[in-house]
Amino acid sequence: MLIIKKRFTFEAAHRLPNHDGPCQRLHGHSWVMWVSVEPLSRDRGEGLNINGPKAGMLMDYGDMKAIVNPIVGKYLDHHYLNETVGGNPTSEYLCIWMGEKLLGADWPVGVGVSEVEIEETCTSSCRLILN
Repeated sequence: MLIIKKRFTFEAAHRLPNHDGPCQRLHGHSWVMWVSVEPLSRDRGEGLNINGPKAGMLMDYGDMKAIVNPIVGKYLDHHYLNETVGGNPTSEYLCIWMGEKLLGADWPVGVGVSEVEIEETCTSSCRLILN
């Protein structure tokens, strides 16, 4: 099974109002997000473009960027996450929120988002497996 992933970064602030530690206070992170896509079929090689300028690719990384970056720009990068994504913006919440956004995105035929991973710090992350 081929899976490709792309790294996206954003700067954002949040607070966890009910947390019993320092995360209760307003603070920010340099967030890292990995988005993975795979063929919708389980056959090896299925989903690869056969002809044209994207031959041999499951998906062009530039096309992936064109789907993900508008969401990052509108809701995440340089935003206060408590206002833009709502809820209690933990890493877990952001994974689920982003997963829902990406499941509704317009992916190329035969390809779908399979994982979202959010790195809140350089030592802590959460991964949502969508399939």
